[in-house]
Amino acid sequence: MDLKKELTGLAIRAQEASRFMVTLSSDEKNSILKEMSAALLAGRKAIIKANRIDIAKAKRLKMQSSMVDRLTLTKERIGDMADGLLELTKLADPVGEVIKAWRRPNGLWIHKVRTPIGVIAIIYEARPNVTSDCAGLCLKSGNSVILRGGSDALNSNIAIFKVLNGVLKDHGIPEGVINLVTTPERKAVDILLKLNKYIDLVIPRGGENLINKVVGLSNIPVIKHYKGICHVYVDEWADLNMAENVCFNAKVQRPGVCNAMESMLVHQDVAARFLPGMIKKLRDAHVEIRGCAMTKRVVKNVLLATENDYRTEYLGLILSVKVVESMQEAIDHINAYGSHHSDSIITENYDNALTFLRKVDSACVYVNASTRFTDGYQFGLGAEIGISTDKLHARGPMALEELTTYKYMVFGHGQVRR
Repeated sequence: MDLKKELTGLAIRAQEASRFMVTLSSDEKNSILKEMSAALLAGRKAIIKANRIDIAKAKRLKMQSSMVDRLTLTKERIGDMADGLLELTKLADPVGEVIKAWRRPNGLWIHKVRTPIGVIAIIYEARPNVTSDCAGLCLKSGNSVILRGGSDALNSNIAIFKVLNGVLKDHGIPEGVINLVTTPERKAVDILLKLNKYIDLVIPRGGENLINKVVGLSNIPVIKHYKGICHVYVDEWADLNMAENVCFNAKVQRPGVCNAMESMLVHQDVAARFLPGMIKKLRDAHVEIRGCAMTKRVVKNVLLATENDYRTEYLGLILSVKVVESMQEAIDHINAYGSHHSDSIITENYDNALTFLRKVDSACVYVNASTRFTDGYQFGLGAEIGISTDKLHARGPMALEELTTYKYMVFGHGQVRR
């Protein structure tokens, strides 16, 4: 069958299904989500069996260990996926929420009301848990979704999709609410990005090349979930024990994710006291350090960082380090080299904390906490589509509210405009 015709038909079904979705009540959506959660647990063996095929292929291709980790599903991770769907049932349904209401002098009663976006296409790589998270979020927010995962997780994604779609069939939900593009052909993405007649929003989740491709080719509005070049700045007023704990967690706890620290900035007044112990601890955890000239003077056997190192999302056990003369230099460095994702200051100086919060132009800015908290669950938002580094229409963890738009519902009693 012609691929363009096949994908166009899929998008048309998704659009038709999105019109049905607005008729589902919160109770009906929650009931479906609960059954999907139970179905994931019941189908763990089949999902893990499919996942092993993908892992074996990844190892044959010699993918780096951090990427294999992102691809891997275990009983515990499938349990987390199931819990994520259950968590969505506990959150308020944003659809129908009245954001604002007011009466005009002519008697018109105007309501600004949350409503589903419609059809959302999500293009993503590696992590198969995204299939479940995004399906659940789109269902709860009243959208239909077209999922196009990477070929490296194809078998896992198909297994998860079959489980979730089976629940929809049991409830008599029309085909097209959740859709999975199963062809590994790369031109499938090119075709999807031109179907603006049927698809309302595209969300790419993956590497820089994927996101740049989507932005360059899409005829559909795009919300970017761009790379995470996250920083922790250790201020001259920092509690250095706290700084060591936070920096270690931000880098080592799970280095292959977008909210891990990729660059550590240290004020020159505390560099000699902080860096030797911090770098030793990081090295003991097998982190490779690439530092500036000052870092190399303070700690021996450090590789000299290049300009490109400060612009790199390593997604692994490599860290760039820079000693700065002032907090303003740290802020300027973050705004110049960062990706507007998540950045943190460690300081006991309240004024410095407020200045950092105001001046750093990132989606999530922290004081005395790890960047690893940039996550829908950690923010109490439930599962997320991803972390938006855009400014419109969503920024930071993109959860239920961010998957809605709004419309105006206007009540009158015969008014005409003069």
